[in-house]
Amino acid sequence: MSNNLPALHIVLPLLAAPISALMPRIRWSWWITLIATWSSFIISLLLLTEVMTTGEEIRYTMGGWAPPFGIEYRVDVLSGFVLTVVSGMAAIMLPYARLSVEQEISHNKIPLFYSAFLLCLAGLLGIVITNDAFNIYVFLEISSLATYTLIGMGRDKKALSSAFNYLILGTIGATFILIGIGLLYMMTGTLNIDGLAQHIANIDQAQPRPILAAFAFITVGVFLKIALFPLHMWLPNAYTYSPSFIAAFLAATATKVGIYLLLRFFFMLFGYEFSFETMPVAEMLMVLSALAIIIGSLNAIFQYKVRKVLAFSSLAQIGYIILGISMANLYGLTAGIVHIANHAVTKGALFLAMGAITYQLGNSTLIEFRGIGKRMPWTTLAFVIAGLSLIGVPLTAGFISKWYLVLALMEKQAWIMLAIVIIGSLLALIYVWRLVEIAYFYEPVEEGSHKEAPLSLLIPLWVLVLITIFFGINTDYTVGFAEQAAKVLLGIVT
Repeated sequence: MSNNLPALHIVLPLLAAPISALMPRIRWSWWITLIATWSSFIISLLLLTEVMTTGEEIRYTMGGWAPPFGIEYRVDVLSGFVLTVVSGMAAIMLPYARLSVEQEISHNKIPLFYSAFLLCLAGLLGIVITNDAFNIYVFLEISSLATYTLIGMGRDKKALSSAFNYLILGTIGATFILIGIGLLYMMTGTLNIDGLAQHIANIDQAQPRPILAAFAFITVGVFLKIALFPLHMWLPNAYTYSPSFIAAFLAATATKVGIYLLLRFFFMLFGYEFSFETMPVAEMLMVLSALAIIIGSLNAIFQYKVRKVLAFSSLAQIGYIILGISMANLYGLTAGIVHIANHAVTKGALFLAMGAITYQLGNSTLIEFRGIGKRMPWTTLAFVIAGLSLIGVPLTAGFISKWYLVLALMEKQAWIMLAIVIIGSLLALIYVWRLVEIAYFYEPVEEGSHKEAPLSLLIPLWVLVLITIFFGINTDYTVGFAEQAAKVLLGIVT
């Protein structure tokens, strides 16, 4: 059984999806989803532990067919780390879903909701673990189609238009990626990532036009998937009008998997020399990340809906991750990779807090946020702590990410970008403080008391908040894994 863990990692949620949809009772669907999700999380921990203990990659060939004829799954430090983040966030958040989903989704659609969620989770995990380029596209489509469905189930009428907008842009992005993969196959005759990398390194650089075209198509396609400015148009509404649980899950995982895909393509498939020396990727990423940080933060300041504040904040946080990657040095990559985990728990906590407020008040505009600190003290306190992490206050996970990013910028002597990081943090302080001020220092519009959120909503929320604090104090796990993964990407032998 242990030898088949990589396959079980994907098979379990895939098998659980149709079973969940056929369950006659909502509670049974939730239990099946919970068991499948926690099983995937435990498998992720086992795979990551084995990789870190042995120091060797785990390779699993489907059906015993070795590549290039068969599909291969591969788990290294980076993929094991991301698998753990994605499955861990799903496992921690799922207890929250039971009450939240029952309030926001029609009862007859809830089993289908959990089925779509499991398909989304299986797709995201598959993108991370597969070592086959076309398989990446297949899993990308599985997760994307499920995501469009989940967003469209939101109770606001704008959820359908948000899902349709994401469908159009997501399809364009996936098509670009498929075209790029097709060009690579035309030039190399293989779809295995390692085989592609080997062939690309040996291709005559005097005639690399199909490779250059493939690189361009894949880069733009992934940029659309991660919502990097200016290809971010789908993200704000998708996060704002989707069901509360889905907004939290997507904010914590979906774009992070896209960033992992970017790392795989830039460093493992095309290689560092081609991506950062032959092509002007570093400069492009640096400019786009700077624009994402500033424009995302400025937009967050002037939003009326609190969830849209958090959505534009995610645009800025994606900018910080991409800025670290653009440095292409040890500190920069470590900052980018560790922020995948740190931002996941931070933004997940913020969206769960907003979901709890929506559960009690029915909305999440600034008007409903007035005086919420007195009405729902535990929820608001969790929101404030996660907000401090978003700013980058010491003793929170967000500070660790920005500290390593500052070290990378100082090593590169990129003083302008360092100033942008500081400005971005100050802008984050403005929009977080704006929400704190409204929550604690404004009187509620309507008189009367509202009860604190139920424990099934508060416990997952506070688990993420405590993890945020733990990662801000003890960096052995997150920074240790991220630094090791960065060394692998840069080819640093330890």
